[in-house]
Amino acid sequence: MKKDKIIYWTATTIIALFEGVMPALTSQTELAKEGIRHLGYPEYFGTALVVFKILGVLALVIPQIPKRVKEWAYAGFAFDFIFATISHGAVDGINGQTFFPMVVFGILAVSYVYYHKLIAQEK
Repeated sequence: MKKDKIIYWTATTIIALFEGVMPALTSQTELAKEGIRHLGYPEYFGTALVVFKILGVLALVIPQIPKRVKEWAYAGFAFDFIFATISHGAVDGINGQTFFPMVVFGILAVSYVYYHKLIAQEK
């Protein structure tokens, strides 16, 4: 059980850093705004995305959050990574940046699998 908790919290912390802390600290920079514009989205979309990312991270890392809310947060992040991959591929073609969201998606999947392992062990 200790190994499972370490794997879960490591993966979840990486997600929290990439999807909560970094966007919160950098979303209002010109580089971030240009990235959103480059993909063809309006600037307000970037702001809304950051708000929901922060809420999603809070849902994942706060243990008292109901399981159903955590499931929605995992689903939201999964959609975010899938659509980010599609957006980068459509605008920039296939390159390393196109698939980076899928790498983070893989880390999210590890967090999700180990979240369910830990729940099963609690019963």
